[in-house]
Amino acid sequence: MLLLARGLGCRSRAADTHGPGEQEGDACGVHQLATLLVELDPEDEASRLLAADALYRLGRPDDAHKSLLVALSRRPQAAAVLVRLALLQLHRGFSYDANQLVKKVVQTGDTACLQPTLDIFSHEDRQLLQGHCHSRALSILRTQPCGADSGAHTREAIAYLSLAIFAAGSKASESLLVRARCYGLLGQKKTAMFDFNSVLRAEPGNVLALCGRALLYLALDQLQEAVDDVASALRLDPGTVVPELHSLKPEAQLLLTQGLHAHCRALLSQLLNSRPPLMDEAAHGLLAMGEALIRVNASQPGWHILLVDILTALGRYEEARAHLQPALQSSSPPAAARARRGLLQLKKGNVATAAQDLQCLAETDAQDLSFLLRLLQPSEQQSLTQAAAQEASTLLGAGQPGQALGYCSLAVLAGGSLTCHLRLRAICLGELQQFGRALGDLDHVLQEGAGDSDLQVRTEDFCSRGRLLLGLRDKEGAAGAFTRALELSPALAQRSLWERPGQAPVAHVFLHFGQHCLEEQRYEEAWTAAQSGLLVDPNHGGLKKLKARTRKEASSGCRLH
Repeated sequence: MLLLARGLGCRSRAADTHGPGEQEGDACGVHQLATLLVELDPEDEASRLLAADALYRLGRPDDAHKSLLVALSRRPQAAAVLVRLALLQLHRGFSYDANQLVKKVVQTGDTACLQPTLDIFSHEDRQLLQGHCHSRALSILRTQPCGADSGAHTREAIAYLSLAIFAAGSKASESLLVRARCYGLLGQKKTAMFDFNSVLRAEPGNVLALCGRALLYLALDQLQEAVDDVASALRLDPGTVVPELHSLKPEAQLLLTQGLHAHCRALLSQLLNSRPPLMDEAAHGLLAMGEALIRVNASQPGWHILLVDILTALGRYEEARAHLQPALQSSSPPAAARARRGLLQLKKGNVATAAQDLQCLAETDAQDLSFLLRLLQPSEQQSLTQAAAQEASTLLGAGQPGQALGYCSLAVLAGGSLTCHLRLRAICLGELQQFGRALGDLDHVLQEGAGDSDLQVRTEDFCSRGRLLLGLRDKEGAAGAFTRALELSPALAQRSLWERPGQAPVAHVFLHFGQHCLEEQRYEEAWTAAQSGLLVDPNHGGLKKLKARTRKEASSGCRLH
């Protein structure tokens, strides 16, 4: 009997491969055999159900209904009977009766019989059941009360949706989505995730499923996965995603939009690293994400800046200017907005104006400035570097190191840290008494120019290094730098050191260092300090005494007091 039932179900599923005559013959044979078995044993429920199924397949729904009523009278709560009756009533157009029967099926909670039972019925009738159950679930959710009863209503809706999913088979996406949200409301996140994944396996581009799964990931503290799903959804249908983002609580919305902003920044940076022009697909995705962020929260300046950067990277400069205007309306525009204005000015050939706007980021956000410089062509970077270095030199010459510093740093970043620009910034930083930073730049210059044949430049670099170390109260280090300069070119070093910091201060540095070395019996270093100091001030009495004492102690092997 079980084989007969399975055969009848298979005939239903494979209706498109068999002619009507063959199907009717099969159903007729099954009906005759099942009827005979019922006559032999009126208590044989399986045979009675099989007979009813055969009658349905023979196009005799009224007779099938009568047969099922007999079965129901014997077992009023049998889900297998109830679901058949519900389908028949829907088929016959009796919606109210069908609804009552479906309610009873839901109340039984017995789903084991559903799939083999549904296999008997036609696709059209299964669609009727799916539509009825789905609509009923939505109605329950719309009238859902607040408080303790809300969970019970949600679970009831889930039961209807589960029946709808059984009826729909492989095309249950709509019901799966609603059920997933219901499970989410009940806090059953893993079960909800299963439903969303089921939808996405069948329809990888289902935007609502991507959004729903993103919210689950967010609830599970998996921010990166949530952002990835939202980004995928935005590439497909921003119009659907933005309302979903709007519906979030402020905390969740902020978390997700910040993650999306970081994702866009990383993607844009990655695409710029690859250097070929942005492809249509990548450009579309970036634009969709950038525009969506503004639609979700237009009050965030960072979202506008991101869209400006995306448009600039795509070469759509006029659109970028239009989107930048709101950020420039205040009397004191933010540095990030001014820098973008400068970049767009450079694209129009206004190099000096561009340098003025871009330098405002050089000291406050070098990372952002470095990103903007990657949006320039090599020739544009070269022009910008020259303009920045020239303006920095002019301001330094006018005694305005504070205003020159931004231009110095812009020249360093735009020019690729060339030694001439590092040296210029070191001078500027020294005048501002930022000796540590200046020393870092100068050390880089000395390291890069280790083989520099320009004796005058290298000598001056060591003199500058000594002056900076003196500013840091490192007399020993200063003495070493001054000594190195005097070794390279005594005459050049003398002139430089006499000018700054002066003959007497330099001589004092050497004297102090030499005496310290002598106390520690470092005779060679003490001798060098005395010799170097006398090159700067040949008549310095203290240095002469230091030299004589060093010679005497070194030759006698003992200290003199």
